[in-house]
Amino acid sequence: MGGSWISALELIGYAATFSVAYTGLTAGTGALLLFGAVQIVMIAAGYRAGERINRAVATGWLAAIGGIIALTLPSVSSPPLLSSFLMLFAGIAWGLYSLRGRRSSEPIADTAGNFVRAVPIALMLNALMFTNAFYTSRGVLLAALSGAIASGLGYAAWYTALPRMRSMTAANLQLCVPVIAALFGALMFKEAITTRLIVASIFVLGGVFVATRALATVKSALVNPND
Repeated sequence: MGGSWISALELIGYAATFSVAYTGLTAGTGALLLFGAVQIVMIAAGYRAGERINRAVATGWLAAIGGIIALTLPSVSSPPLLSSFLMLFAGIAWGLYSLRGRRSSEPIADTAGNFVRAVPIALMLNALMFTNAFYTSRGVLLAALSGAIASGLGYAAWYTALPRMRSMTAANLQLCVPVIAALFGALMFKEAITTRLIVASIFVLGGVFVATRALATVKSALVNPND
């Protein structure tokens, strides 16, 4: 079986604290805390490994982060301390899980192994924390399909892509997630496409594009310093 117990613990640490934190946070506040923590962890790891940024990378990042702030600002509020701590922990756990994925040579097997190891821990946490919860067969089935199929395939795809990227590039690309979620919400659930969403999407996707291209340039300069 692929994966490892360390990765499984990082995965369950992310999922559990993320789920509990959002019971006390608005969507915007949670997104800012989560992505902020992920960025710090992965950029710090990249810097430690010798990765560097230039002015173009910084400009792209600032544009993307500004877009995310604009996208989430209406639902941002002063967060409770415990929920904030849990969301920051979730971001750190996801950042570490992603960094470990950069060493994966069998992404599907590793993702499956991590999920299998995380299941008993998740069941134990549910039994301890939700003793009075009400379950239906339909709800359990939908939750299982969401976790095993939707999340499982998504995480396997992420593990497949990670070994081909540097830490800073992977951190940068994750800034697209809030915009992609908002756009799919508009397409699939007929949510409103507002001017704020369009402008924020342009800033985020444009900033990510600029930073990603600039990071590729920095990488080539590091590999071929005489070119």
